[in-house]
Amino acid sequence: MQQDFFPEHHEVSRRYFLRRSLELGGGAACIGASGLNDDLLGDEGKPTAAKQVTLDALVKKLEFLTKPAAFGTVERGNPLPYKLPPEKLKTAGLTRESWRLEVLADPASNAQVTRPLRLADGTALTFDGLMKMAEKHSVRFLKTMTCNNEDAPLGTGLWEGVPLREVIWTAKPMANIRRAWFYGYHNEDPKQEFRGSLSIGRILEDPPGVPPVILCYKLNGDWISGKRGGPVRMVIPECYGFKNIKWLTKVFLTNRFNANDTYAAGNNDIDSLMKTMARFISKPRRGQAGQPIPLTGFAQVGVNGVSKVQAWLHPKDKPLPKDDPFFQKAPWRDMDILPAPGDFGGGLPAGTIGPDAASPVHGFNSKTGRPDSWPRVYALAHWAGLLPGVPAGRYDLRCRAINNQGIAQPLPRPFRKSGHCDIERVSLVVRD
Repeated sequence: MQQDFFPEHHEVSRRYFLRRSLELGGGAACIGASGLNDDLLGDEGKPTAAKQVTLDALVKKLEFLTKPAAFGTVERGNPLPYKLPPEKLKTAGLTRESWRLEVLADPASNAQVTRPLRLADGTALTFDGLMKMAEKHSVRFLKTMTCNNEDAPLGTGLWEGVPLREVIWTAKPMANIRRAWFYGYHNEDPKQEFRGSLSIGRILEDPPGVPPVILCYKLNGDWISGKRGGPVRMVIPECYGFKNIKWLTKVFLTNRFNANDTYAAGNNDIDSLMKTMARFISKPRRGQAGQPIPLTGFAQVGVNGVSKVQAWLHPKDKPLPKDDPFFQKAPWRDMDILPAPGDFGGGLPAGTIGPDAASPVHGFNSKTGRPDSWPRVYALAHWAGLLPGVPAGRYDLRCRAINNQGIAQPLPRPFRKSGHCDIERVSLVVRD
């Protein structure tokens, strides 16, 4: 998925490319025939005067956060729940005014819950009740929403909600609880049911440096839309999208050991944590012999972070290394990971992130409004670099990320059942 950066990243990238272009003997920062996009070139593959574009112009739209309407969407349901008529939306509890959440003991196990939250007796949690809890417990954090089987993220947002554990404790669970099963509304049709689960241990206690599992009601400072899973959805920082159940209506506390996830039957590793991987943003297709090749991209920051991003240009007529399926011995070149932006974009209301923000963002300094470390795990980092000029010919261009353990993509988990992380390849034609 091609994403935008924001002007702060534009400024960082502009300075970077100016400096690196001069270091490599590329002269001015004008892309010319080594442009990043085919649409910068004339019919004969040569830049026209009108299409001469500076790197400054090419990256000026780069933005860190994804506007909610621009997120990629993976959805299910017939009809889709958020497309129900207004009265049906209200009846289904898919408006803020009508939303209710039940927290119940699983009737098929011996879980003990002394004050369940039930629709039948009027004790289910309302949206107003959730907002009351938010006054004391609201949490905000950056997270990239990404699909287990897609080759690029759906989008990166600032998510806000109340930790699920705070709601569970109001139901007064007592004993015999090993997992929480949670369900989203799907037209009262068991065949369309969308569900997921977590160990109760993960819900009640967070790994070091990781935000809590939340009942999420805001994205980038605004109420979550129905298309994005509102009025309330699950957001689990470390998990792929299928765990982050939309249109949340019910939580069962159970002593059963097994998961109930919809996608357990979909041949996925349902407990997989997000993987680290790199992708191109602008994919160069043509270049000019001897001219530096500018690259930009993003790295999805998985469970073990990201320490490097690298690129490799390989002639198509040259054999690939033998007995090296993941190209571990290839002559990769380091790119630069860009720093955190000054403004994160994504349509955030003023003062959402920063020293004047009404509430802190997880992993950010409350006084300065800047991240304590960068990149942030389970979010994105942007990268940029210049490859030296090469002779005319046909090439394959690849990029990869290396995590904080020094392990290069697609390792340590190369199998797609636990998340897509193949090395991206782009064809490049270099002409005299």
